[in-house]
Amino acid sequence: MTTHPLRSARPGHGLTVADAMEPCPYQIADDDTVDRANDIFHSAHIDYLLVRDHNGRCEGLVTRTGLHPFVTRSWDSERTAISSTTHQHGPFAWPTMGLALAAIAMRIKHLTVWPVIDDDGYTLGVLTADRATILLGTTPV
Repeated sequence: MTTHPLRSARPGHGLTVADAMEPCPYQIADDDTVDRANDIFHSAHIDYLLVRDHNGRCEGLVTRTGLHPFVTRSWDSERTAISSTTHQHGPFAWPTMGLALAAIAMRIKHLTVWPVIDDDGYTLGVLTADRATILLGTTPV
């Protein structure tokens, strides 16, 4: 998805989440194991994975840091499903949501990454706090 230039002299005026979201090619099924997620984190050099349910809908987001307690005990990581871990769940952002509102919500929820979904719950991409900050021309969210 391409981003649009600012449309007015007022930073962030009229921008939506769709203007700022980025693709997220890395996803994992909620019934996959922590061990599998850890393998993806290391091979892809990423810090988060989107989690899909058995229907392919966005179920949440899991971070490398969030899985650390499970990874330190190898017997746990081989048997523990992602769905059994503590990870970010909805509500999620939607593409028509105002970017300024989304940035406020992310600040309140202490989120650095927020999944963006369509009306049916399928992942469209992610909104990062860094990207929102850049486009809004504000201090970090």
